[in-house]
Amino acid sequence: MKPTKMRNNLIYQATFQTRSKQLGSALSKELRKKYGKRSVRVIEGDSVKILRGEFKGVEGKISNVSTQKNSVAIEGVKKEKTKGDKFDVYIHTSNLVVTSINTDDKWRISRLEQSDPKKQTKGTDKAKKEADE
Repeated sequence: MKPTKMRNNLIYQATFQTRSKQLGSALSKELRKKYGKRSVRVIEGDSVKILRGEFKGVEGKISNVSTQKNSVAIEGVKKEKTKGDKFDVYIHTSNLVVTSINTDDKWRISRLEQSDPKKQTKGTDKAKKEADE
């Protein structure tokens, strides 16, 4: 099987658990410095800024996360039908930057604040050497 076909199968025929992991979005520069991570899985309540597409530059909170569509709906981002009805526009998470994080989930925040495991092992090695001396 060709690599592109395999990649497409992994993306488009993925289980919901795997699709949930694919719903990551980049963090803003301030949040990168704060948490030491480049991206995070988006959830409802996160504030995001749209980087690409028709709604480029729009900021808002995530109102709905769709694992089936691999995208999110954002408050204030709607399109109008010819009859006047408005509906949510779903935007892929790769086209977003997270500007602020929903802090309701304590487990999520503790995971974000954990520093890099590689850095932790280096720090403990130094601490052990200092304790031995």
